[in-house]
Amino acid sequence: MLGNLANEVIFKKAFTDKFVLQCLVRDLFNVDFVPETVETEKRFEPKIAHIDFNSNDCRYDIFAQSHDQRIIVEIQKVDYDYNFDRFLLYHNMAIAEMQRSSKEYKTDKVVYTIAVFTGKYIGTERNGKLVERDILFHHSNLFDLEGKEFDVFGHKLIFLNHHYIKDTTPEGYRDWLSLVKESIKNPENPSINLKNHGIKKVAELIDYEKLSPEELTENKNSNAAESAKDAYKWAAQRERNIEIAKNMLAEKESNEKIAKYTGLTLEQIQELRAELDQ
Repeated sequence: MLGNLANEVIFKKAFTDKFVLQCLVRDLFNVDFVPETVETEKRFEPKIAHIDFNSNDCRYDIFAQSHDQRIIVEIQKVDYDYNFDRFLLYHNMAIAEMQRSSKEYKTDKVVYTIAVFTGKYIGTERNGKLVERDILFHHSNLFDLEGKEFDVFGHKLIFLNHHYIKDTTPEGYRDWLSLVKESIKNPENPSINLKNHGIKKVAELIDYEKLSPEELTENKNSNAAESAKDAYKWAAQRERNIEIAKNMLAEKESNEKIAKYTGLTLEQIQELRAELDQ
């Protein structure tokens, strides 16, 4: 049985392994990466510009480096409409930090940022159209009018989301997307590619039966914290929906329309209507 990779404890146990990181970077970027250091909850001191990486919201989940590469791996369970911008900021800050400490503008390492989403996207394009793709790239390079790329900077950011796996998803990407998906949806009998040595290593690391008592406790604590966070968000959303329903009732909208836009039941809406009538 696999541990749930949507859980931060399990995720970090898997992706702080140097061999796993090496395989992941090879499959996603076709780059040889031999990590020398791997850190979790990485923050920069002092802060960069107005971005304070000392705060809980501005730390890198996994931060690994070799002599010429810097790898960032982030997990995002709940999607917000600013997450694409947020991870672009994280990516750029890792570049800016090297330029700050360098004698010249040119950075001594190429930065690869990997953002793994476990929920569906709610982020949109500028025209408002919902983004729904399994793999999304952001390349920091130069292009001419014919589309020819010039590898000047080399920095790359990739977004992965298992909800949008397609028949055409390339095998290397599919292996990692399926691993995340199966750990969440089908942990007891996962359908994953164990011929991929990186996937096999992760499966061994997050085998639920092999987790230590300390890891199991940390895992439970993390689950409890997430459940409490979800409960608060649900309660806050319900309060917002009730306020929306009250406003729509004041505008004489039908119960059915209010239910469609708020998710409240017809019985709940009728009770609100009776309260307002009083």
